[in-house]
This record gives sequence, structure tokens and C-alpha cells, in this order.
Amino acid sequence: MHRNYPLSDLQALRMKPGDKPISDGTVLGLYLFASAKEGAGKWIFRYKSPQTGKRREMGFGGFPSVSIDAARKKAEVARECLRRRLDPLEVKKQKGSYSAQMGRIPTFEVVARQYHSQISAGFRSQKHNDQWIYTLEKYVFPIIGKENLATLTPAKFASCLKPIWLAKPETARRVKERCAAVIRWALAHQYLTSDPIANVKALLPRQPTRRERVCHFPALPWRAIPGFIGGTLRSGGDDIHQNMLELVILTACRSGEIRRMQWDEIDFHERTFTIPASRMKAKVAHRVPLTPRVLQILENERNKSALRQGLVFKSRTGAAVTDMALTKILRASRVASDTKARFATTHGFRSSFRDWASENGHSGELADRTLAHSLRSAVEAAYHRTDLLEQRRMLMLQWENYCLQNVRSVDEDRRDAEAKQLDKLIAEAKAFRQAEEIRAYIFAVVDRCDTNSFVVDHRVRQWANWALREVDRIDPTNAKFQSSQN
Repeated sequence: MHRNYPLSDLQALRMKPGDKPISDGTVLGLYLFASAKEGAGKWIFRYKSPQTGKRREMGFGGFPSVSIDAARKKAEVARECLRRRLDPLEVKKQKGSYSAQMGRIPTFEVVARQYHSQISAGFRSQKHNDQWIYTLEKYVFPIIGKENLATLTPAKFASCLKPIWLAKPETARRVKERCAAVIRWALAHQYLTSDPIANVKALLPRQPTRRERVCHFPALPWRAIPGFIGGTLRSGGDDIHQNMLELVILTACRSGEIRRMQWDEIDFHERTFTIPASRMKAKVAHRVPLTPRVLQILENERNKSALRQGLVFKSRTGAAVTDMALTKILRASRVASDTKARFATTHGFRSSFRDWASENGHSGELADRTLAHSLRSAVEAAYHRTDLLEQRRMLMLQWENYCLQNVRSVDEDRRDAEAKQLDKLIAEAKAFRQAEEIRAYIFAVVDRCDTNSFVVDHRVRQWANWALREVDRIDPTNAKFQSSQN
């Protein structure tokens, strides 16, 4: 009896003597034959010998002593023998057990670790190297890591991917690609003759496309940047993290390019910052024009540095400042972004710059060169080799002028302070002059009363004392002066 679905334990236990053989429905050629006892049977694997072309049968034991899963594993190993153009029965006769010969095929975990050790030297970062094997250790090895390669099927790979296929689609995609890479390596080393993961997507539901699940970095709208720099960013004085974030904004660089900036990468004479290819995402060196405010921040840091070697900005431990130190400024200030219910991110300022350039009529090519984006056309990249430094210098100068339009200069702050001090002195002078005139009038009234013997009014003295106290309130400076003399 041929089946299109896997055989279950309940169906096998219901077999009666005289029933027709039931196919397993999972491994081609595996059948359960009824025995003389109800609920029992024997496993038979039917196949055509690749050597003689004759049909043969191979026994795997009786049911239920040999479970369905155990029979399937034996049948899968035998099926792998057939893929290798070997007759399972002949292999069993020669080696005593065909499983002994198939035992030379390693497990999936062993092959995966061997493959990872060979390709790890080509990874760009240690972080990616660790993540590559970690995803397999977390999602694959606990389920099929100990499985022999010959026994792997699309259903087993699907069982690893199902828990994260929709919940974590990007992670699931990477796990699938890494498993496929391991299988290709095994095929190249002749551990396998077919690809068991090729059709795994047929067993899984449809994933949302990358366009549907893409999530851009939340960015501060470009129109709000002058207010952010003039208010929030400059409120903390000369803080190293605030200066770094300002450099990220004014240069439109990635935060890692600023955080790992080296002194020997800065040319103060040419006013450029050259990022080596090893630290660039596209692995191509990139020159950044330095505008006046950027140079001022770097010169201030140079004056503070004794050695002027290594990192420009260092943490307390001497290592590069973490990206979270810059993100903390935005989160602590609750800087809103163009994404609902999310704060702005450091990387989002690159998007702010790109939007500003587009909406103010600047060349898209020039803006992309500033952001160090790779050219999409390989032909154009081969012929267009200039980095448009001087044109970008003018663009970044306009960008800086726009960003700092709400920032007051040191001279402006000094002039405001001097004006406030002058206003204060003028007000004090006016108050002093008014108080002196009132005092003179009071003293004149008292003197006239004293010289005129016909005018006797004791209330004049009381009025005079009250009036002088009121004058001292107008001119407290003189009152302090008089009290110190007394």
C-alpha cells in the first residue's frame, strides 16, 4: 500500500495478519509487512541493485521492537548507499554492517565546524565570525547536529527553521544560507551525492519580502538639526561625546569612522581626514574634507593630547569610544525622529544629510560620494575614479553653515555679556543720580525747619527718616557705603 504521508505508530499497531504491506511514506522503498500477530510486523527495504539491476529486499527487524524512526534511519543510510552506486546488502556482507561503512560520513555539526574553520579567515570582523557559528549552535545543532549527513532530509532542516522562519525572518534566512553552504562543502568532499536542503522552502510558509520587513534607522528630520545642535548638543559645554556626535553630523561619516579616527589620518594643512580602506564598509579609502568647525574641534583635541598618536577620541580605558556613548545623548535628550515612537539614532544623521542635499538642489552623485556609497554601475566605477574632493568641500561648508545657524559664536557671546554689563552700569548710575537729588531735597527741608524758629513740627524729622530709608532702597550701593563708614 503506497502512502503520501508518513506512517504513524497508531496505524502500525492496527495492522492485522494478512494485511497488505504499508509503505513508510517518508523513505522510498521502506515497507512494513504484517506478521502472524496483530499489531506487529517486519520492516523490509525494497530497492533495485545499482550493480546488477535486479530488485532486492533488505530486512531491518520486526515492529514494534524496531521503531518507525529507527527503521527510517536505517533505510536512509541504505538509500545513501544507493546514491553512491553501492548495493546495501553487498556492503553489509563485506563489512559486516553497512552502517560501519556509512559511519565514515561525519555528523552535520562536525562538517559545519570544519567548514567554518576554513572560511573564518575571510571574514571582515571577529564579530561576524562569532555570529556565523553561533546561529548554527543555537538553532541547528541542538536538533540535527548529531545526525549523520546521509540521514538529513528537507523535513529535518525545516524543523530547525520553523520556530524562527516568520518570527525572525532575517535570522532564518542567514541560518538557511549557512546550512546550504555547509551542505555544498559536504557535496564537494563527496560526503553526499544530493542536496537535502535544496527544497526546504517548499515545507515552510511564505516569508515577508525584504522590502516588506525593512526598517531604516530612525533619523532626526533635517529641518530640526540647527535647533538640536544650537540647543541640546551645545548645552553640555566641551564634552568629548557631544563633540564626537557633532563631528558625525558635520562630516556625514559613520559613527565607527569617527570613533576610530587616528591622528595620522588627519592632515591639518590639506584640511582632510583620510579613512583607510580597512575601516571602510566598501573597502575603499575615503577622503573627508574638514570644515572650519570640524577643524576647531580637532585642534582643541590636539591641544589636549600629549602624544598626538593613536586614537583621537579615547574612552577611560584608552580604547575607542563605544557607539552607545553617542546614542545615550540622543536617548537622554529624548530626541524625536521621523519614525513613530522611536528616538533618533546616530546613523540616522547620514539620512538627514542626504535629505537636506536633495531638497536643497544639490547633486545626488555628490551627496552619495560624500556618504562614501559605492557606484551601482561597475562600468561607471571603473572609469569614474575621482572623488570630487573640492566640490564636496563646498557642499560640506554649506551643510555646516546650515547646521550651525542657531549656534552663537564666542565673539557674539562676549559682546552680549559686555552689553549686559553696560546696561547694568547705566541703570546704577541713573539710580544713584536720582537718589542724590532726593537726598539733597530732604536735607534742604530739614535745614529750613531747623533755621526757622517759628516752624515747630516734630513730624518733619519722622518724615525725613522715612524718606531716607526709601532712597536707600533705590540706591542700595550708597546705603552699604554709608553703613560701612558708620
